[in-house]
Amino acid sequence: MRSAAALLIASLLALSACGGSAQGDGELHGHVLDPPFHVSATPLTDTDGQPYSLTKDTDRPLTLVFFGYSHCPDICQTVMSNLGSAMTRLDEKDRDRVDVVFVTTDPARDTASALKQYLAHFDPQFIGLTGDLRTIIDIAKPMGVGITQGEKLPTGGYDVTHGTTITGVDADDEGSVYWNETTSSADFAADIHTLLDD
Repeated sequence: MRSAAALLIASLLALSACGGSAQGDGELHGHVLDPPFHVSATPLTDTDGQPYSLTKDTDRPLTLVFFGYSHCPDICQTVMSNLGSAMTRLDEKDRDRVDVVFVTTDPARDTASALKQYLAHFDPQFIGLTGDLRTIIDIAKPMGVGITQGEKLPTGGYDVTHGTTITGVDADDEGSVYWNETTSSADFAADIHTLLDD
């Protein structure tokens, strides 16, 4: 009983801190952020070797940002598959107004070519970013995504623990909505359409 009450209190605190979900209003399956997350302008490097900033280079009305890594055995693949499937559910007008950005949390193994190959399995238009791990951690933190580097692996990378939220960055370069790793492709597609209509 005590653990159930503690869980309920923790859930309520999390919702009040993050603004809660607008799904009850029939609007979004994701959670609206009030106030929105700060998005760092610090550039990383895309798969073509060019600088890419989550503020200066996100020129579409909506950009979905997910931090993960290509060797992730479960959650990353599920999230990226759902995002890839969501893109196929959008009409051409909506698809042209949204970007999906995957930021690696394992830059030692996720080289530019490895990222490009990984993302091509989900959608070749997805943008992959890499860079110094410390910089990636600093960019993720104000967006509410924790990244912890564990022990070095024989392959050269690191055992990585990372947050699993997907953040929607709006035209004002603010993280105004987020989804969790259980969001379905249909719910992503519906929310993207709603956000672009607004």
